[in-house]
Amino acid sequence: MSTHMQPTLVFPVISDIHIDPSGEGSVAKFERAMLQLNARAPHQDAFVIVGDLTNNGLEEEYDRNLEVFRKHKLPGATPLITIGNHDYWNGLPIEEAQARFLTKTEMPSLYFHQVIKGYHFIVMATEDKVTSGYFSLDQIAWLREQLQVAAADSAERPIFVFLHQHLKDTVYGSEDWGIQDNIEPLMEALRPYPQVITFSGHSHYPLQDPRSIHQEDFTSVGTASLSYMEVEHGKLQGNLPLGFEKFSQGLLVEVYEDRVAIHRLDFEYDRQIGDAWIVSLPASTSTFTYTIHRDTEAPCFPDHAQLHVEEECTTSDSIVIVFDQASDNELVHAYNVTFENRNEIEEAVHYAAFSESYKYPVPEQLRLEIPELKPDCEYSIAVQAIDAFGNVSERVLQGSCRTRPVEELKVEN
Repeated sequence: MSTHMQPTLVFPVISDIHIDPSGEGSVAKFERAMLQLNARAPHQDAFVIVGDLTNNGLEEEYDRNLEVFRKHKLPGATPLITIGNHDYWNGLPIEEAQARFLTKTEMPSLYFHQVIKGYHFIVMATEDKVTSGYFSLDQIAWLREQLQVAAADSAERPIFVFLHQHLKDTVYGSEDWGIQDNIEPLMEALRPYPQVITFSGHSHYPLQDPRSIHQEDFTSVGTASLSYMEVEHGKLQGNLPLGFEKFSQGLLVEVYEDRVAIHRLDFEYDRQIGDAWIVSLPASTSTFTYTIHRDTEAPCFPDHAQLHVEEECTTSDSIVIVFDQASDNELVHAYNVTFENRNEIEEAVHYAAFSESYKYPVPEQLRLEIPELKPDCEYSIAVQAIDAFGNVSERVLQGSCRTRPVEELKVEN
């Protein structure tokens, strides 16, 4: 890697600010993030917001957002702002919601192409309020033309593309929250350009997960959320886990002659998350490292790891288990938890639980309440760790428990 120490281009990328019409919580988070970004990068060439400036697209929400933004944006930073689905949720006809966005943000149009210090920035726009986003064939044709112009200008420099919703089946969160309509024409427009780096928000999924960067034909990067966290359904903690609102993340991008460094930032705790993601330049699919096949190493439990049951919390239909967390070269994402009823011949009950890697610090032990068990039954317990790429631990933590009889609970009550 080059020894060049000073980047040639610097810009933050944030999304999903969700400013409310009243109250100070969302405004305080936005202000804190901007102050931290300015401290980390006192010279910025652009400042990018990838949609959902507001919670409901209301005038007072825009005004509160842009008051903070204009107060703290550094003088040399060109503002680049794209509209999100929440910015349409004001009851206005689509054209009027778009006009309000343009009037308030002073962007030149809904989607536009700007060159900053010789680097091409292409800002796209969802064209209505649908949650999964809508990008018309006209806009995609326009994108194709802009990519051709950018590539002809400099084939070796990155091309930055910004849009609110994820490209489906790219970064973490895109399976659940990615663009669906016209996704194939959109992907076809981008595929010929390995130098493209897309940035998208919308899902609110945390940047701790290494799948938040994805490389196949080009590079895709998730931007998390400034306002609150969400994760996928299907785990014991739910898609809005306890403490989901204590969350605020975004990116700081530094461009060098031979690389792009993407820093993940946690504004809640004023820290950087992990190492910077590095995209080598000139970009080539042959040098991509953040592919879906990048990791085959399974997580492992430490030798001292144990599982125990909190007997005092046992009821007739639930058990609380506590166990030491596994470790991984990337990230332990979740656990498979199996309860097998020793009293009856029936299928085992399977649960999935997050490792709570989205917390800071990550808890050394995980405490889980297991619901929907049968009363007065003895269960065998098995726990396996799963990393972000689906690798499963060889070691299985084991234990046993017994639920309480219903009669015993009635007597005590």
